[in-house]
Amino acid sequence: MNTTILVMAKAPVPGRVKTRLCPPFTPEEAADLARAALLDTLDAVLATPAARRVLALAGAPGYWVPRGITVRPQRGAALDDRIANALTDVRGPVLLLGMDTPQVTPHHLRVDFGAHDAWFGPAHDGGFWALGLRSPDPALVRGIPMSRDDTGARQLRRLRSAGLRVGILPTLVDVDTVADARQVATQCPTSRFATRLSALRELERSGV
Repeated sequence: MNTTILVMAKAPVPGRVKTRLCPPFTPEEAADLARAALLDTLDAVLATPAARRVLALAGAPGYWVPRGITVRPQRGAALDDRIANALTDVRGPVLLLGMDTPQVTPHHLRVDFGAHDAWFGPAHDGGFWALGLRSPDPALVRGIPMSRDDTGARQLRRLRSAGLRVGILPTLVDVDTVADARQVATQCPTSRFATRLSALRELERSGV
């Protein structure tokens, strides 16, 4: 495949990631869950045929970045700008996704641009977990208000208004809240994310 898979993520630093999981979890525990989710996502990326695999990272990379992943810094303030800027560095077809869906599999990521100009992966909360573009164009993303319950609808409308033939990927649950985390863990019970969540819940029950 000549597609670039591009993952947008934050470095798993306590107090900067998954803050909506606190409480019941501490910032350190939330960061552990974020790192597990990101690594599960990168596992799926590495198992998917691709021309390039890129991690656009907000923050400093660490030992946890696996081999085979190229790290580039995110640029910009608002999320739509950071996504748009990441797209400017890509040549050829691209599939962009976030770090909040550790249940993702290579099956989800095998997109074919033969019959579609774009692919769109809706998220259960009204956002989107994936965006594929045969011809990366930052203007297709820039200006879309992010982290709202109508973000996905606005993004999909932008794609279709540009005259693109859009394929729809399965709807997935983003991990934002503890309820989300529990639901996602049941979908990928052998993942790092589910294993770490189970361990934290055991600690919580034992009062440690």
